Amino acid sequence: MSVTIEREFEEVDAENRWQPLYLEIRNQSHDYPHKVAKSLENRNRNRYRDVSPYDHSRVKLQNTENDYINASFVSIEEAQRNYILTQGPLPNTCCHFWLMVWQQKSKAVVMLNRIVEKDSVKCAQYWPTKEDQVMLFEETGFCVRLVSEDVKSYYTVHLLKLENIHSGETRIISHFHYTTWPDFGVPESPASFLNFLFKVRESGSLNAEHGPAVIHCSAGIGRSGTFSLVDTCLLLMEKRDDPFSVDIKQVLLNMRKYRMGLIQTPDQLRFSYMAVIEGAKFIMGDSNIQKRWKELSNEDEAPNYEHSPPHPTTIVTGKYNGNRVGLEEDEKNDKINLTELSTKMQDTVEESTESAVRKRYREDRKANTAQKVQQMKQRLSETERKRKRWLYWKPILTMMGFGALVLIGAFACWTLYCQKHSL
Repeated sequence: MSVTIEREFEEVDAENRWQPLYLEIRNQSHDYPHKVAKSLENRNRNRYRDVSPYDHSRVKLQNTENDYINASFVSIEEAQRNYILTQGPLPNTCCHFWLMVWQQKSKAVVMLNRIVEKDSVKCAQYWPTKEDQVMLFEETGFCVRLVSEDVKSYYTVHLLKLENIHSGETRIISHFHYTTWPDFGVPESPASFLNFLFKVRESGSLNAEHGPAVIHCSAGIGRSGTFSLVDTCLLLMEKRDDPFSVDIKQVLLNMRKYRMGLIQTPDQLRFSYMAVIEGAKFIMGDSNIQKRWKELSNEDEAPNYEHSPPHPTTIVTGKYNGNRVGLEEDEKNDKINLTELSTKMQDTVEESTESAVRKRYREDRKANTAQKVQQMKQRLSETERKRKRWLYWKPILTMMGFGALVLIGAFACWTLYCQKHSL
């Protein structure tokens, strides 16, 4: 196990410094221009006003009139792993989403949110269900068919056939959907998260011979950042002669150069450390660890859609950390009952996410209002253009009408004059 990372985790945990560490990372993160995302024509392509791709790392759609999509290339060269982090597609950007998947030669889509969370729409239904089977995106010329569906207790794997309608070429896309990860929260346990991560890895979809995997949640920064950060750190540990030298904070700062706001809460930062520490057991040669992850995740149980955990569980112990779970005790007993810990900790965790969730709800409402205002402005603008055209043509038409009346009157008088003199 990574001694350095574990020691850092213990020190931050003991001193209850997760919030200051998170704020330190946020303050040290650089901001880069994102003018394209803020342009008037692209506003309706952004789910949230405060989450935009940087100009230097944004994904550009090819062979289209407007090349914008809210998506960013994220890459750490040493890890030799590339990702595309993006927002949950909007109804008007689903066609652009599949165009991006095709053009970037992506082999997998990793979805870390549900369509609706706490009565708020977080993502459009951009892939076909068993009921639909097929979805057609005529604007960009793609057809998506459902090939198979494998439903587990907390994630689902779809195989999708993506067809380019114009060329007839088809590709199989793996769609990994984590169905119980709450917005602004963390997964049920490092074991369940790592079990999911290694399922994605084992598919080969993240390998360098394919295009970058598309990772998204609702905004494409919190849950997506957590997934990418843990995977990258574990890769770096595998590649380095000294796996203990990986600096999670620095890796995150480097990743934030490509997309703003990766990792949205101190809880997600803490969970990332815990997942890396747990994942390090596999790197250090524990041959049974993957089997234990699978057992602890209970993936073969029937999914409970109605009662998917709405808040972080198990891992976070207070508002920004609280009383920590003793790592030494965890080492002595690897079979610690994560379900019992979840029940004890859930009440204290709710407080830490409440304000953040309220903020996201406000942003959802603001985004919806902004779109409605934009549509209203467009309608008013069109009405104003029509009014100006009418004001321009009104005097001309009036003069033409008056002239026509004069001509008709003159013609009538001439006709009467001619008739009188002919008699």
